[in-house]
Order: sequence, then C-alpha cells, then structure tokens
Amino acid sequence: MAASATLHCLTGCAIGEILGLMIGTALGLSTGATIALAVGLAFLFGYALSTLPLIKAGLGFGAALSVVFAADTLSIAVMELVDNVVMALIPGAMDSGLVNPIFWVGMMIALSVAFLAAFPVNRYLIDKGKGHALTHQYHHGAAHESHAKAGPHAGDHSPGSPDDHAHQH
Repeated sequence: MAASATLHCLTGCAIGEILGLMIGTALGLSTGATIALAVGLAFLFGYALSTLPLIKAGLGFGAALSVVFAADTLSIAVMELVDNVVMALIPGAMDSGLVNPIFWVGMMIALSVAFLAAFPVNRYLIDKGKGHALTHQYHHGAAHESHAKAGPHAGDHSPGSPDDHAHQH
C-alpha cells in the first residue's frame, strides 16, 4: 500500500512539476518563480488525483478534499523538497532548458530520489492509520466501508463461521 501511495503521489507531483517547469521556461520566469509554480502545480495535481476517486466513491467535494489534505500533504511536501533539492544539485539541470537531455535525466533522477524519500514517510503514516490509510477506506465505496467496520467475517454465514456460532448460541 505504501508503494502504491508513493507512486500515486509521484504521478501527481511529476505532472505538476513538469507542467510548471514547462510554463515557467516558456514564459521566461526566473528560476525561483518557475520552482514556485512547479511546486504549486505539483500540490494541485497531487491533491486532484487523490480527490477524484473519493468523489467517485460518493464523498462530497469538501469532505474529499479534507481527507486528501490530511492524507497527502506530508508525502507531497517531502517529495517536492527532495525533488527540488536534487534538481538544484545536478549541475546545469535547472538551467539547461526543456530540450536538453540533462534536464530530463535530472528530472528522472530527482523524481526517483523523491520516491525513495517519500516511501518511508507513506509507510510510517499508513502504519499509524494516517496518510493514504485515511483515503483507502473510501476507495471501495460505502459497501466496503460498512464491511470493513463490521469485521472480516461480516456477512459470512457459512457453517462454522464465527457469525454462525453467534447465531446458534
């Protein structure tokens, strides 16, 4: 689950980062403004990719956004911090422009290192019942949620099941 959560986070971050860097470069923004735009878009896309499935599962927009803010903020923040530090440390990566292979190689390295940094964060949060554990309960809709609350044998009326024994006594 932690790997899936981190990959999900990486997808939103990568879309936002690349789009922000492309827009910033195309508009001739300063490096600082381009990074700020890329980070802002990374958060936007990261939150959006997590919010849409919750809305599809029946949660209202405000409730879904609230769950996503609580679940994803730390993961996205770690990913963005590491991604931008690594990009800044790779000589010429930020100044090379979008048509230069050094930019794209740098981006792949930076996003890979960011994944490795965010994975233990997501693992820790999930182990504590936070992070993507908060959103996971909504991904299968209300039927899954009520089943999860009732326990692993809810609705199992086969002979010998704990539920069957409860009805016999």
